[in-house]
Amino acid sequence: MPLLFISLRSPRAAWLSLLLLGATLVLSGGAPPPASDTLAARLDRVLRTSRAEPVFWGIYVRDVSSGRVLYERNADHAFLPASNQKLFTTAAALDALGSTYRYETTLHFDGAVQDSIMRGDLIIRGSGDPSFGSVEIRSVDPLRVWAERLHAMGVRRIEGRLIGDDDVFDDRPYPEGWDVDYITSQASRSMGTTTSGLAYRDNVVVVRIRATRPGAPPSVETIPEGAVTINNEATTSARRYGAGVRVTRSFQSNAINVIGSVPRYYRGSVVVPVVNPTLFAVESFRLALEEAGIETDVAAIDIDDLSDKPNTRGIDPLFVALSPPLADLIAITNKESNNFYAEQIFRTYGWAGSVRGGANRTETFLRRAGIDTRPLLIRDGSGLSRKDLTTPRALVDLLVYMDKHRERDAFQASLALGGEPQTTMEYRLRNVPVQAKTGSLRFIRTLSGYATRPDGSRVAFALFANNYTGPSYRVTNTFDEIVRTLTSPATS
Repeated sequence: MPLLFISLRSPRAAWLSLLLLGATLVLSGGAPPPASDTLAARLDRVLRTSRAEPVFWGIYVRDVSSGRVLYERNADHAFLPASNQKLFTTAAALDALGSTYRYETTLHFDGAVQDSIMRGDLIIRGSGDPSFGSVEIRSVDPLRVWAERLHAMGVRRIEGRLIGDDDVFDDRPYPEGWDVDYITSQASRSMGTTTSGLAYRDNVVVVRIRATRPGAPPSVETIPEGAVTINNEATTSARRYGAGVRVTRSFQSNAINVIGSVPRYYRGSVVVPVVNPTLFAVESFRLALEEAGIETDVAAIDIDDLSDKPNTRGIDPLFVALSPPLADLIAITNKESNNFYAEQIFRTYGWAGSVRGGANRTETFLRRAGIDTRPLLIRDGSGLSRKDLTTPRALVDLLVYMDKHRERDAFQASLALGGEPQTTMEYRLRNVPVQAKTGSLRFIRTLSGYATRPDGSRVAFALFANNYTGPSYRVTNTFDEIVRTLTSPATS
């Protein structure tokens, strides 16, 4: 707005000048908002009135197009990111592999066929595909498909070895900084699951428990049936409510332990991670063969237990199972916050299929994107590790960089919309113009993504809350109020 120089030589001149000034202010949209109504002031007010205190907040908000910083608080401090770590993983995967990348899991046969009998080695060669047999993918079971195809080809008996080849990944299944309870206890389907170069059914077993009569053990079955052993020490009680059953496994075996008691009408299911996914996959294939009508006289073997490993190079596969494109897999990773998918993808683009290789390649990608990695610690791909560290600034820098990346559409499509069904945002920010990734661990909450402001401009934001001691919903409510403030017409 041009400056007006008011002459006070006469009352009439002064009056006319003031009249012109008022007209100019009206035409230019009025006076600037008072300091108490700026966006920064409104966000300060949200934090000041939050019932989540005490919390260590980390916040950074930046305009995607102009780069203008709209708000920051502790933006360069290191925080535990929880599942916001998946944003680094999925962005690096898209950069390294591309959104159309597909995994291949193959079945090879090294032996001879006589009449209806196959004699020799059947080898399942894994590629690290998290979706192989996964319940997250609404598809048929690939092992069952392979078994039925062999039967249709006339095979009625298999003698020899069933070998699982998981060598595309190293043999260190757990990243640094995971809680042991993630690994051995009943949990969500993707919580603390073992990674493996040969994965099947999300590397978990479903344990179904049904009450019987008071004083007797409940009925326990697994899916797939027979792939693990069951030690059932639980009882059915006479009470009507209040399940006190616990399902665990030992750290070194696939033996599932069921302890405690269930009420007399109890019916429930839990999932438990398996300790050796490779043997789990191979044993599941043996069961699928028998269900398809093929007799088996085979030894189920993890390739790591062989001193003389079979070589499938030069042997054309009998069957190949292709995964969905990577764009679909990272959508599951981010929208559902699937830790297992994140860890499998992390190792896939990492050198030597290792955690360290995934971390190194992620850091290389971030530095190439112009992001300061000195405050960052990358110990896994999912954010379950309590040794991961990042800054709000680094996450926003990533979001801004990916907005101009060739895989921009796939990356942003992997983030949940406010209120989107069957995502971590299903019950949050409905009808608010936001795409975001949630994160949660005990005493940790995070939320990062993109939001559209009333003038149509877009901002990238990262919201961190660490070391709070009050109810988690208060932190979540504060985050949601921040996003509403960013997208509200009242903000400047």
